Amino acid sequence: MAWKFGDFHLDPDLFQLARRGVAVPLEPQVLALLIHLVRNHGRMVSKDEVVQAVWQGRAVSDASISSRIRSARQAVDDDGARQKVIQTAHGRGFRFVAEVTTSAPARAASRAETNGLLEQFRGRPSIAILPFRPLVAESDLAVLAEAIPHEIIEALSRLRWLAVIARGSSFRFGVGANDVDLVATALSARYVLTGIIERRGTGLAVTLELLESGSRQVLWADRLESTLDGMDELRTRIVAHLVAALEAHIPFNEARVARLNRLEDLDAWANYHVGLRHLYRFTEADTKQARACFERAITSEPAFARAHAGLSFTSFLAAFLRFDSDRAAAARVARQHAERALELDALDPFANFTMGRSFWLTDQPDVAAGWLSRATTLNPNYAQGFYASAFTAMLIGDAGTTIGALETSLHLSPLDPLLYGVHGVRAQLLMQQEDYEAAATWADRAVMQPGAHYLMGMIALAANGLAGRHERAGRLRQDIRNRKTDATKADYFTAFPTRHAASRTRIAAELAKQGF
Repeated sequence: MAWKFGDFHLDPDLFQLARRGVAVPLEPQVLALLIHLVRNHGRMVSKDEVVQAVWQGRAVSDASISSRIRSARQAVDDDGARQKVIQTAHGRGFRFVAEVTTSAPARAASRAETNGLLEQFRGRPSIAILPFRPLVAESDLAVLAEAIPHEIIEALSRLRWLAVIARGSSFRFGVGANDVDLVATALSARYVLTGIIERRGTGLAVTLELLESGSRQVLWADRLESTLDGMDELRTRIVAHLVAALEAHIPFNEARVARLNRLEDLDAWANYHVGLRHLYRFTEADTKQARACFERAITSEPAFARAHAGLSFTSFLAAFLRFDSDRAAAARVARQHAERALELDALDPFANFTMGRSFWLTDQPDVAAGWLSRATTLNPNYAQGFYASAFTAMLIGDAGTTIGALETSLHLSPLDPLLYGVHGVRAQLLMQQEDYEAAATWADRAVMQPGAHYLMGMIALAANGLAGRHERAGRLRQDIRNRKTDATKADYFTAFPTRHAASRTRIAAELAKQGF
């Protein structure tokens, strides 16, 4: 079942809100909140019910709930003053009051259609970047209409998981080519990026659309603006923004299509993308499923470097989150698969990333830093690489490098699956600097992100305890015990082997005080 209200269409199966056919980019928690409210439209939904639906019952503050409600209102053109779509019942909960009509969800494909779709989606994903279309015939816009896509092609060519059609082929279709079917067929491109460039007063605006060529579905769209003086910065921003969007939306779509068929019918790349979908849920069950997908990918294609890097990541999680009772063995396997990935493709940023993270497990942050620096050099738009570099710098107490890498990671991928880790690293750095109020604020943000595990809860517990927020610390303590009954302060320092002696002593004392 899907729903329509005003100009909006909300499909819970696709996990997507669209306005007039264009997807609205939303943080997963905000989208989950909106789906729950619309599903129960007309009924008052209590705060406890919201917490259960969006945060699976974990302890969250009223401010966090209010933040997600505010974002949901903004997404559907509402606000706290008008409340024409989402009303607040003060002290009680919320009610979705806009008129809602039920519509059919995305039609289930027939077996023949599914087979055809899967045939189209075999192998590495490919994308064609078309010249942008200027809205008016001006010479400077015509130059930018080709210059910006050219820079995008150069940047995307660094991504080892995505095949990028060469400029000489995609630009043959001319500026503003609008026959996407013709382009996709001629170039065998699974995805097509189009753009419009226009003058806006004294500045410029660029609108981007990422389409799946087979269905013509818009997977992502965005609009960026700049003054004429800021054109260089705008071009850099477009490239960084696009790379982050592709890293999120194309693997999600590849996994969605792959799930239409039996697992044994999937090729190596399809198994890889389904594996990624499970990998970033950070649970023991999903990590096992991710490992099985990557193993099937390697069985199908033994020299598939990214699948070996994926296996390294699953073993890293098994050691880091104690899914495996033999942590040392899991750490060795993480290193072995990272080494194999590098043997197969030394220039893959993901392989270098997993190699760097394997050295966290053996308390060698200085060695890890070198591999992670190589990952971000190979791909300067690699958000997770910058996050991992920040983590490593925090462990050795390098505040300047930590902050710089965190800001870069957040700028490149504000909704990254590892966002909880970005906020958690900042919280730990602030504890090193004895700014416990700020540390608690950032740690609370970390635990409310999708995928946040019990170790994030321990960061938040330590920060809130040191800040004197005893009531909040009590709720966190109970949440950690519910999720990991045998958690100890040793787990914390095994995962976060900080070299900053003073903060280590204070955190250890606080965790012991809290019963860990």
